[in-house]
Amino acid sequence: MTALDLSSPVAVVGTGTMGQGIAQVALVAGHTVRLYDAVPGRAREAAAAIVIRLDRLVEKDRLTGAERDAARARLLAADDLTELADCALVVEAVLERLDVKQELLKELEDIVGDDCLLATNTSSLSVTAVGGALRAPGRLVGLHFFNPAPLMPLVEVVSGYATDVTSATRAYETARAWGKTPVACADTPGFIVNRIARPFYAEAFAVYEFQGADPVTIDAILRESGGFRMGAFELTDLIGQDVNESVTHSVWRSFFQDVRFTPSLAQRRLVESGRLGRKSGRGWYDHRDGAERPEPHTAEQEAPPAHVVAEGDLGPASELLPMIREAGIQVRDEDEDHGSRLVLPGGGQLVLADGQTSVEFKDVVYFDLALDYRRATRIALSASQDTSPRTVAEATGLFQALGKKVSVIGDVPGMIVARTVARIVDLAHDAVAKGVATEEDVDTAMRLGVNYPLGPFEWSRRLGGTWACSVLDNLHECEPSGRYAPSLALYRHAYATDKREGTP
Repeated sequence: MTALDLSSPVAVVGTGTMGQGIAQVALVAGHTVRLYDAVPGRAREAAAAIVIRLDRLVEKDRLTGAERDAARARLLAADDLTELADCALVVEAVLERLDVKQELLKELEDIVGDDCLLATNTSSLSVTAVGGALRAPGRLVGLHFFNPAPLMPLVEVVSGYATDVTSATRAYETARAWGKTPVACADTPGFIVNRIARPFYAEAFAVYEFQGADPVTIDAILRESGGFRMGAFELTDLIGQDVNESVTHSVWRSFFQDVRFTPSLAQRRLVESGRLGRKSGRGWYDHRDGAERPEPHTAEQEAPPAHVVAEGDLGPASELLPMIREAGIQVRDEDEDHGSRLVLPGGGQLVLADGQTSVEFKDVVYFDLALDYRRATRIALSASQDTSPRTVAEATGLFQALGKKVSVIGDVPGMIVARTVARIVDLAHDAVAKGVATEEDVDTAMRLGVNYPLGPFEWSRRLGGTWACSVLDNLHECEPSGRYAPSLALYRHAYATDKREGTP
C-alpha cells in the first residue's frame, strides 16, 4: 500500500492551531487542501493565516516564490462539508470530545467516497471509541501530529481495534511522504508519547511535594544532569498546566485509575488557582514582565578530598573514576564486597542513587544519575539528617573539583534523574510487551516527540539490564503503593540479563 497520490485532495476539518498546521504540511507536500470549520468565516481566516506562514517560509529561503504561489492556489476554504466529497483523506482536528468527533465523522461518512481515508488527530481519546459510531470503522486511523505540526517531525499512526491494516499502512506511508517520521502504535491510552512521558512530570512533582527540592532546582538537575531539553516545571508552564493535567487525568482514567499514572495534587492546586503557565502569566514560575528568574540551589565551594576509595563497580557512574584521577585526586581501588561506592577520607560513603534513602545507612551521601558525567554541569546530592556535615562537604568538594555545580536536595529515594529514568524505562518495556509499539518506534517517538536525549531502550542498554528494575524495587520498598512496582516486562528483562551474564 502506497501513500496518497499528490493529485488526491486532502481535507482538514477544524481550523485551530493544530488543524492549520496539518493543512500546511499537506499543502507544502503538494496536495490540494480544503479547509472546513463549523464556525462561519473561520476557514477563510485560517487559509489567510496559512498563506502568511508560507510567505515567511519564502523569506527564510525554505520555500521558493513559485512554490508558495502554487501552494496558495491549492488552498481552498469550504463553506459546507459536502465540498469535501471527492477528498481521499479527511483529517479531523475538532474539539477533543468523543461525541463531537463521532457526530462529525458519521456525517462525513455519508459524504465522502467509500475509499476515502478518515483520520482523527485526537491526543487523548480512544481511536477505537471515535470510530465506534461509524458504519465502516476500518477506514478510521489516528494521525497524531505534535504541535507545531509543520516543525515537529513525529506522527503517531494509531490503529484502533477495528482499523484495517491497509488504512493504517496508507496513513503511515502518507505521513512519510509528507516528510514526517511516522511510528506505528496500537490504540492505548496516551498512545506512545503521552503514555511513556507521564513519569517525567509525575516524579518531578512528587519530589516537590515531598519537599525534596524547589521547582527551579529540580528543573536545573533534569537539564544539567539528566540531559533533558527542559525541566518538568518549565515545560508544563509552556504546555499549559491545564492542558498537561488534562492529559494526565485522561491517561489515568483510561487505565482505570492505575496508581502509576496518578495525577499530582500540587498541579491540581496550581490549575485551581488559575496559574496555568506562560499563557496566564504565572504557573510554577512568574512569567510576567519584569519578573526575575529564580536561581537553583547551588552549594558553596568546598575543599576537595585528598583521596577516595573505590569499592565495587560504580556501574552507570564508572566514568567518574578516571575523571577523579584527572582532577588530581587519588583513587584507591579495593575489591571489598561491600557494594558499589566511594569511601571518603572521613569514612562517609558516596553512592549512586539506587532508590533507597540515606537515613537507612550510616553516613551516606547519594549522588544522582547523569546522562553523561563528563558533560554534566550539575550534580545533585542527597543526605539525611544523620549524615555528617564532613561527609556532605567532602562529597560536594569532590564533584566541584570535577567542574560541576552541586545541588544538595532532601533525602528523597531515587533522587530526581534516577527515579525519573527508571520509571520511563519501565513504562517503555511494559508498552512493548503489551504490543503498543516496537522498541525502535518507542525510542523514535520519545526522542522526536518530547526531545528526550535518549530513547528509553537506548537508556536501558546504557544503564544495564537490571538497573531500572533494581531502583524501582527499592523505591517500591520505600513506598509500597504499587506506583513503583516494576512491571512484569521489566522483571523478565532483568532476569534475562542476569541469566545471560551468569549472575546467580
